[in-house]
Amino acid sequence: MTLAPAALDEDFVRTAAAAPLDDEVRSALVAFAADSGRDGSLLLRRLPVGAVPATPPRPGVPTGKDYTSEHTLLSVACVLGEPIGYVQEHGGGLVQDIVPDRASRDRQVSSSSTVTLAWHTETAFHPHKSRYLLLLCLRGDPQAVTMLCSLERIRPHLDADTIAILREPRFRTRPDASFLDGDGPGAFGPLQPVLSGSPARPTFTFDEDLMIGTDPDAQSAFAALAQAVRSHATSVVLEAGDLLAVDNYMTVHARSPFPARFDGNDRWLQRAFVVTDLTPSATEREGRIVTTRFLA
Repeated sequence: MTLAPAALDEDFVRTAAAAPLDDEVRSALVAFAADSGRDGSLLLRRLPVGAVPATPPRPGVPTGKDYTSEHTLLSVACVLGEPIGYVQEHGGGLVQDIVPDRASRDRQVSSSSTVTLAWHTETAFHPHKSRYLLLLCLRGDPQAVTMLCSLERIRPHLDADTIAILREPRFRTRPDASFLDGDGPGAFGPLQPVLSGSPARPTFTFDEDLMIGTDPDAQSAFAALAQAVRSHATSVVLEAGDLLAVDNYMTVHARSPFPARFDGNDRWLQRAFVVTDLTPSATEREGRIVTTRFLA
């Protein structure tokens, strides 16, 4: 079930924002928002998800479930900032079901299952990419491994020349396939750096599948970064009631292949995106739904 991108979403957000959270959970989230730490991620366990029906056969199929998990996810989102949706992603829903889809099982999209979902910053190509990615597990799969790697873990393993190149606008990124209505590979976006901001704690934008260096030295630096990410990753297998918060400016993620059976027992996550400020997207947003369009 995906909440419709309409006025009811805002009512639901207000309700979730006003709801009390466990003191320990709220304290952990406030601390994470202030400093996401060396790993740039936070795992909360045993959060309420309600009664979980059969996993739907693809995203967007109604399930008749209650709203417990949606309420949990948006309550957490509202502590970290402002939940948003993107009009091309699940119709702009603020809470999105991430389940296997037969039609997408071998593609580089969240509903795949037979392939490794490549290392990426969520919506790395987007001018209004989210600050935080939230993944709430309703039904886990022991073979589905979520992999994480923060910039703080890999910076010591990159030489000064590589870091200097990564800080220059010598890279371009294509939009995700899900933002293109099935029209094939998108056009590469504007030049951008991979590393930005403070030298002491830079931010990080990376997509192993969709980003390229625009000259040989930039591509070599990108390859060195990709190797460092693969070599210094951590991993977690999400179980029902686990909520993983990822600082999307600091940490990239990936996912292993896993067997999808399409029998109602497949892995089921719910996803939400969070920004710290709605103002930058004001001219490209309707309510909480970002409307930026991309060329195929």
